[in-house]
Amino acid sequence: MHGGGHEKDLRSGTENISGIVGFAKAVKIAKDRDIKYIERLRDKLINGILKIPNTNLNGGREKRLCNNINICFNNIEGEAIGGYLDAYGISSSTGSACSSHSLEVSHVLKAIGKTDLQANTSIRLSLSKFNKEEEIDYVLEVLDKVVNKLRRMSPIK
Repeated sequence: MHGGGHEKDLRSGTENISGIVGFAKAVKIAKDRDIKYIERLRDKLINGILKIPNTNLNGGREKRLCNNINICFNNIEGEAIGGYLDAYGISSSTGSACSSHSLEVSHVLKAIGKTDLQANTSIRLSLSKFNKEEEIDYVLEVLDKVVNKLRRMSPIK
């Protein structure tokens, strides 16, 4: 940005005081216990999904957001999985959040070493502090059925 000369000529414009205050309030609201709770749900969901044969977690277990799961279901189109999940009232996305509005293969998934095929067989599930353990159980039950159905239909084994 040019002009203004604020912050000893390092930055132009007026500081976003309302944004700063809003962020501080959000940090207070997002308490440690909420994060730990979401992590517990996330880990239960990851562990349950990985019991489904031929699935892989995209990204590491340690360095990931508390509310994010991205899974590769080898040889099944992510869009097909998402369509079936939607019919059961479960929201998901394909690829990565960085490319959710694009038909291009996710550059993020490619950067972590996924092939185009693996990236296209991936779905993303997100959680919040409002999710319940029963919902995780429901997703695991439905996802197992959906994946088994799609694998039976798939010409690729």
